[in-house]
Amino acid sequence: MEYEVVIGLEIHVELLTESKMFCGCSARTFGEKPNTLTCPVCLGMPGSLPVINEKAIEYTVKTGLALNCNIAPFSQFHRKNYFYPDMVKNYQISQYDLPLCTDGYIEVEMDGHSRRVGITRVHLEEDTGKLVHVGGAGRIAGAEYSLVDFNRSGVPLMEIVTKPDIRSPDEAKAFLQKLKSILEHLRVSDCNMEQGSLRCDANVSIRPMGSKELGIKTEVKNMNSFKALQRALAYEVERQKEILGQGGVVEQETRHWDDVKNVTTPLRTKEYAHDYRYFPEPDLVPIELDRDLIESLRVSLPELPDARKKRFQEQYALSSGDASFLTSSKALGDFFEECMKSYSDAKKVSNWMMGELLYHLNAANMEIDECAVTPKHLVQLLKLIDDGTISGKIAKAVFEEMFETGKLPQIIVGEKGLTQITDEEELTRIVELVLEENPGVVEDYRKGKERALGFLVGQVMRLTKGRANPQLVNKLLRERL
Repeated sequence: MEYEVVIGLEIHVELLTESKMFCGCSARTFGEKPNTLTCPVCLGMPGSLPVINEKAIEYTVKTGLALNCNIAPFSQFHRKNYFYPDMVKNYQISQYDLPLCTDGYIEVEMDGHSRRVGITRVHLEEDTGKLVHVGGAGRIAGAEYSLVDFNRSGVPLMEIVTKPDIRSPDEAKAFLQKLKSILEHLRVSDCNMEQGSLRCDANVSIRPMGSKELGIKTEVKNMNSFKALQRALAYEVERQKEILGQGGVVEQETRHWDDVKNVTTPLRTKEYAHDYRYFPEPDLVPIELDRDLIESLRVSLPELPDARKKRFQEQYALSSGDASFLTSSKALGDFFEECMKSYSDAKKVSNWMMGELLYHLNAANMEIDECAVTPKHLVQLLKLIDDGTISGKIAKAVFEEMFETGKLPQIIVGEKGLTQITDEEELTRIVELVLEENPGVVEDYRKGKERALGFLVGQVMRLTKGRANPQLVNKLLRERL
C-alpha cells in the first residue's frame, strides 16, 4: 500500500535574554559550573514569586510577526503539572489556550518548488533543569545514578508548533533550517543545537495515500542536528510502514532517537493535554499587549532571509540557488556581504564559499563563525588568483592551510614559495621537455584528439608542482603543437 507521511514539529528555542523568564538570574548558562546560577524563584522555593521578563515577551512577538502570525492582544500563563526530577516545582509555567502568537506560516523551498507550512502557535514558557545520567549509555535506562543541574531551570523558552503540513523527512529538515535562519536574523536566539538552544521534537504518522484521516502518531525526541532529524524521521516512517504492513497497530507513544544505533526506542506512553491539569498561573497577571507596541516591534524587524535572498539576486546578479545558500544562515550572508565590500565578483565569492569553504566546514563539523577563515582571508586569496600570483589549484592548497592555521594567504604563499611561474622562457623549456617525452600523445593531438592536450598540460603542472600559469601553458603548448 502507498502511504502518505504526515509530520508536525515542536521546536523549543532558548531566548537570548540576559536574565531568566521569571527571575533575575543569568540566562547565559551553558558551560557554567552546575547549580551556580539559581535563586529561590528558579529553584521553586516556597513563598517565592515570579516576575515576567518583558524582553522575552518582545522576542516572542517579533518571532510571531516574522512567522506571519496573528498576535494576541490578550494572553495568559498557565501551570502545566507533571513530575520530573529536573523540574523543582513539579509544574512548569507555560501557556495553554491563550498563546501569544497563532496561525502563521513559513514558505519552504523543496526541489525548486515552494510549499507553505502552517504554524499553529508560538508561546512562552520556562525551561527545566538538566539531568546528567552517569553510567550506561548516558541515558536514564541503565544509568547507575543521575545528577541534576538547575542552572537552565527558568531560562526563557519559546515553543513553535507547526501544523501537520510536512510531508517528508527532507521537508522537515528544510523547514527547520529555514526557521533557524529566521531566528538568527531576528537575533532572538543563538540557535546552537549542540548546546540545546534549539531543540526539536517531531510528531510523525502515516496514512493510506488519499485518506483525509490522520494516522496514529508517535513523538520522536532527542534530535539535536538537522541530520539527526532527517534520519530519525526516515527510520520512524519505515518502522510504522512495517508495523501496518504486517497488520499491526502503531502505538501512540514518545520515542527516543539513538544517534549511535540509528533507531528509535520507546520512552513512555504519550500524554494528552488533560493529563497536565492546566490552570491559570495564579501568581501572574494576564498579558495585554498595546497595539502601538506590536506595531513598533513590526517596524523594528530586520531584513529576513526571503527578503535578503531577493536582494542578493537583484544586487549581486546571483542565481536563486546561490542566493538560497548564502541566506541559509545569517552568518553565511554576513560573511558574503563583508567580502563584497572589498571585492567585486560576487559569483567568485559565492563559488568559493559553496565549494572550498563549505567542504572544510562540513569536514570539521564547524559553523562559519567558528572557523579561522575570515572575509579578509578569502578576498586576499581571490586577489592573488586574479593578479596571477597563484593558480586556482595552488589556491585550494593555500585555502586548506589557512583554514587550519588562520594564516593570511599572502603569508602562506611567501613562506612556501608558491608563487605562480609566469616567466615564458622558463615555461617554454618545460613545455618542450614534455613534448619530447610524449611523442605518442603529440601524435594523438595532431590526429584531432583534443583530450591529449589536457594530458600534456597536466605533465607541465606536475613538473612545476602546480605553479605554472595554466593559461600560459595552454598557449605555449598550442603554439608548439
